[in-house]
Amino acid sequence: MQLIDIAVNLTHPSLAAQAEALLERAYAAGVCQMVLTGTSLNESEASLALCRQLDDSGQRLFSTAGVHPHDASSWNDASSRTLKALLAEPQVRAVGECGLDFDREFSPRPAQAKALEEQLAMAVELQMPVFLHEREASQRLLEILRDYRDRLPAAVVHCFTGERSALYAYLDLDLHIGITGWVCDERRGTHLHPLLKDIPGERLMLETDAPFLLPRTLRPKPKSGRNEPAFLGEVLREVALHRGQSEEILAAQTTACARAFFDLPAILDGAAPEY
Repeated sequence: MQLIDIAVNLTHPSLAAQAEALLERAYAAGVCQMVLTGTSLNESEASLALCRQLDDSGQRLFSTAGVHPHDASSWNDASSRTLKALLAEPQVRAVGECGLDFDREFSPRPAQAKALEEQLAMAVELQMPVFLHEREASQRLLEILRDYRDRLPAAVVHCFTGERSALYAYLDLDLHIGITGWVCDERRGTHLHPLLKDIPGERLMLETDAPFLLPRTLRPKPKSGRNEPAFLGEVLREVALHRGQSEEILAAQTTACARAFFDLPAILDGAAPEY
């Protein structure tokens, strides 16, 4: 089976220090391609640099570039120019991580909306897909997206953790849905189980969001307590269980979906590159 992890925070200090070993473990586990998440301009530049440094083939590591709602207060005209230059790089395949976070509100809500709208406008201009973050803000996100959706090629709500009404509203807007190890958490993720079968296979993608959201069902647990792309198979297992699908069929569906969404090349063999 081939898997694609659409959200890896490889610039996080806990992962960057062991990046090569981490990638080797991922490839050995069947995770053949990964999308590194850009959450700020600096992190987007760092993610791009890691793609260049760790993937000589240009076939396995890709990235997003954007400004997370937590950093929306820093958005200005210079941010827009810097981001547009990053999005011109061939390894960068989506605008984001951008969106709204009304849970922590590290940036004021009006600043979040402004940064999101300008990044959506850039995605429309460049005809690039969008990698979205949403916490406790589904209604406002939907209001903003409706003004752009018909002109966007695609958008994914990454790390979906919401309720049925939010899921159906996102699907009605023809959005993609990213599922993480949250679904493996018996304390807060069980409400997702009956919803998984309602997500069309052509709009479902899998992600670890490493080093966060270590699947609580994983055995044995890593001593570090950190998540990594090699554990994506545990998310696959849990999602397949609740969709009533085989892991092989779900892997094929989600891999095809991610390749189409991010315009990734096909990997014809499972051999891991040598460093």
